[in-house]
Amino acid sequence: MTPPLHQVNRDGMHRLIPSQFSNGGTVLDDIADDDEMLEKLIRLDGATNDRIQGEQFGLAGISTYELVYGIPNGHIVRAAFLHPSPTGARFNDSTRGAWYAADKLETSLAEVSYHKAKRLADIVVPESPSGMPEAESSTYDDWLADFHAEFHSLEPAADYTEFLEPEPIPECYAEPQKLAQKLLKAQSNGILYPSVRKKRGRCLVCFRPALVYRPRRDKRYEISFRLERNRYRQEVHEIPLNGD
Repeated sequence: MTPPLHQVNRDGMHRLIPSQFSNGGTVLDDIADDDEMLEKLIRLDGATNDRIQGEQFGLAGISTYELVYGIPNGHIVRAAFLHPSPTGARFNDSTRGAWYAADKLETSLAEVSYHKAKRLADIVVPESPSGMPEAESSTYDDWLADFHAEFHSLEPAADYTEFLEPEPIPECYAEPQKLAQKLLKAQSNGILYPSVRKKRGRCLVCFRPALVYRPRRDKRYEISFRLERNRYRQEVHEIPLNGD
């Protein structure tokens, strides 16, 4: 069954990304003596750099013709589509990324925090009494974008439970990834769906780079985890951007 289409008109939907990926440019700027050296270093780096290769040639699931260039913060949009996880995510596989966003910051925090805590729990630290990391902190930037297009909707959630299973990961991604492939072939723009990690939260996955309107950075947050009784307790604090 193909989910129904729903017109989305939402400004400022939230996507949290690690802060180190927010800035554009290249680290090669710091080691090049002049523009000529920088150009040579970039060409050399491009021969083996997956990001540059992706921007030049695309990935198996997305071509350079779909990517966006020449717009403010276009590198943030391209990165979302060119750097999928090896196992993919709920509605994309390893051959093509997507832009995931949430209706509210709290929803985005819940999604990111769940996956971060899960990754921490999978790390083995022999010298730790629990065998797990005792604490960890990371900074994330809240990127806002606007969406004004039709998206397939997985609502009500009770009608689409096979696509919204919370665990186990990545096994629970198998069915939603199949759905996403089917919709992509039918020229879908993406999917609007209930958040799996935040009750009453709503998420959107956009399949088309050109439909991520006005991507802009908002605030920065530090997400800290501390292990207590074999579970991670989370704290979130807004921190200054320091003009970077």
